[in-house]
Amino acid sequence: MVGAFSFNTSGRIVFQEGAAADLGTHAADFLGARPFLITDPGIVSLGLQEECVSALATQGLAVGQYAEVAADPPQKLVEEAVAAAQDHGATSIVGFGGGSSLDVAKLVALLLGSGEDLNHAWGIGNAKGPRLPLILLPTTAGTGSEVTPISIVTVGADEKRGVVSPLLLPDLAVLDPLLTLGLPAHVTAATGVDAMVHAIEAYASKSANNNPLSRTLAIEALKLLGTHIETAVFEPGNKEARGGMLLGSMLAGMAFANSPVAAVHALAYPIGGTFHVPHGLSNALVLPHVLEHNNAVASETYAELAPALFPDLIDLANPNDRADAFAKRLAGLTEKLGLQTRLSEVGISENDLPKMASDAMKQTRLLVNNPREVTETDAFNIYKAAL
Repeated sequence: MVGAFSFNTSGRIVFQEGAAADLGTHAADFLGARPFLITDPGIVSLGLQEECVSALATQGLAVGQYAEVAADPPQKLVEEAVAAAQDHGATSIVGFGGGSSLDVAKLVALLLGSGEDLNHAWGIGNAKGPRLPLILLPTTAGTGSEVTPISIVTVGADEKRGVVSPLLLPDLAVLDPLLTLGLPAHVTAATGVDAMVHAIEAYASKSANNNPLSRTLAIEALKLLGTHIETAVFEPGNKEARGGMLLGSMLAGMAFANSPVAAVHALAYPIGGTFHVPHGLSNALVLPHVLEHNNAVASETYAELAPALFPDLIDLANPNDRADAFAKRLAGLTEKLGLQTRLSEVGISENDLPKMASDAMKQTRLLVNNPREVTETDAFNIYKAAL
């Protein structure tokens, strides 16, 4: 019998090549006269946002812009973006870029719409709202932020904190595969593995809200990601592969938005926060080692999931063998895609591990979802195995 659960996702989703250039058709009717676009310097240097801005301007809208978003955005940056949007007289927010830009856009829409203090919104369900109308356009296939009620910000020197609320889900998510064609191979690989982690952790989550919809979406996400990731990395102009990755990332985002992620993300956050390693790569570095830790209690779950990503693993009938092979194959895939596979390769030494393990323990909202308990000693040992 299926237990009670709830499932939330974005109000409307458009998947279409060229949708960004046609944004006025999809969104002008609810953005108000002065939409405000939030993005990063890399997007602006490539001019990726220009068609989107032009499409809105053609509708007679006055578009403002904040283009200073950085990876692992600090709280001060969010406050700067809010002030810039306020100065523009923003009637709506358009997030355009990778996960960091989309996360900042969510918070700007919330804080500007409600006037609340970000420091009172941390955690699950503490945001009050309302928010401004919100559109999100991802330019990477990894975070799934366009369909998640989550925004992650760096507080202080290196602590990651999240705001989790259905208020952060956008009115419209626009997925345009053409926006991802310019992604470098290493970014395509890292964000793709990040999406895989979302699907894997959502499927195995110990959350009381783990549900049939999330599990189904996680399987479909892994099928798409597994089919297309190597082509997207090694044939960057392949539109079919780019579209498959973007759709897979979104499905994984839907899955973990409702059946939350766990220890892989908890242990990845200190890597990104302290050593400024991109989030997707941080996840990839610890993924196989967290799975090996979890296999003591979750081998059957991983065995169910493994053939979605690696179809030939169906030939391994023993769940323990299949789950063990799943972790090893994921490590091999990461290496094949050209990503670093060891913490030492990104500047982390054994002396760093105790503080990393201590910092990971702060991610209680994530660790509670892990199939197997992770103590500080366990975290240290996982990091050591990844070193």
